[in-house]
Amino acid sequence: MTTISVENIYKIFGRNPKRALEEVKAGKDKENLLADTGHTLGLKDISLEIEGGQTFVIMGLSGSGKSTLIRHFNRLIEPTSGDIKVGGKSVMSMSDTELLDFRRHKISMVFQRFGLLPHHTVIDNVAYGLQVQGVGKSEREDKARYWIDVVGLAGYENSYPDQLSGGMQQRVGLARALCTDPEILLMDEAFSALDPLIRREMQDQLIELQAKLNKTIIFITHDLDEALRLGNRIAILKDGVIQQVGTPQQILLEPANEYVNAFVQDINRTKVLTASLALAPANTLSSKTSVSDALSQLSTNPDHYAYVVDDEQHLLGIVDEEGLRGSTSGSIESHMRPIEGVHETDVLDEVMEQLAHSDYHLPVLDGEERLTGVLSAESTIKALTDDHGNSDGKAPSATEMAEPSKPKPAETA
Repeated sequence: MTTISVENIYKIFGRNPKRALEEVKAGKDKENLLADTGHTLGLKDISLEIEGGQTFVIMGLSGSGKSTLIRHFNRLIEPTSGDIKVGGKSVMSMSDTELLDFRRHKISMVFQRFGLLPHHTVIDNVAYGLQVQGVGKSEREDKARYWIDVVGLAGYENSYPDQLSGGMQQRVGLARALCTDPEILLMDEAFSALDPLIRREMQDQLIELQAKLNKTIIFITHDLDEALRLGNRIAILKDGVIQQVGTPQQILLEPANEYVNAFVQDINRTKVLTASLALAPANTLSSKTSVSDALSQLSTNPDHYAYVVDDEQHLLGIVDEEGLRGSTSGSIESHMRPIEGVHETDVLDEVMEQLAHSDYHLPVLDGEERLTGVLSAESTIKALTDDHGNSDGKAPSATEMAEPSKPKPAETA
């Protein structure tokens, strides 16, 4: 997939930005630059590596430079200095013809205020990019109908934008951006104009679509909750300067400075931290283990149960000491019971209720369904509170996250 490299981008607004650039590189900050020269520092020495297929979020408050930066990717704004390379090719050195082709075929944008053509129907809005490319009417309408269906608007093909809710209009904008099958999707505060519930639905849809499409998405937001929910990686800007770049977990647990720490201190960690960060060791037995050997091992195990795995550590089930008593021969396979696991990438918020009502620690599986550990009440609470001694006060109490109880007796075969 195509890698995007942002290389030392500066943007200065004013009559003589090149001259002002020299003062910025000499150390003048945004406030003094404006006071002394009348120039505004938009971006200062921005360098990023964005891997293909990931959702990269650029966030910051108003005036941080995030919207200025995203408009450099398709050269709606020219930098004062620096370059952006897509797949090794400089966007800034593209000719007018190359840039037009790049905008038509490789990159699309979803705007905060939808940007729909008011006198065009939904299907014509979605197909507009293909029309610009010169695609025939029948083909472009077929593709438009497909994407209209994907974003959940089937039946609204002949409606006009003013007949749709804000959330529906944004779905049209998303379908239009995807209809040309771009490699890169730019989303500038795409959901910020929506009501909270609709905004959440659009975030869910974007997550679902990205899991299927693996586009390179550059998403702009001022909302840290949204950034943490959507981003594989996040860059936080302040006054045109990058404060930190990292995964959601790194941003949350290892803030680079006081500015970032102020952002994250009130975040509910259960909505960000994944099961992989709260693992405890799992007690396991091979499916080939004899009943007598299993009983011997379980008698010294404080939990008196174990997870059954095959030779490649795939989870097969669970056995407990009481369920094996009375059997004298054979392997444990005929005595094991199924147990539902969770995945390493599941956020804790989604599994805590399951853990609280489980008789066992929750087995945690990797992408190939192999057992990598378990979630216990203690390991989960530790993950939520052990932030270099700096708890956010939002971890569940011991009562809320009661320790899994002793397993119920299993029926013997």
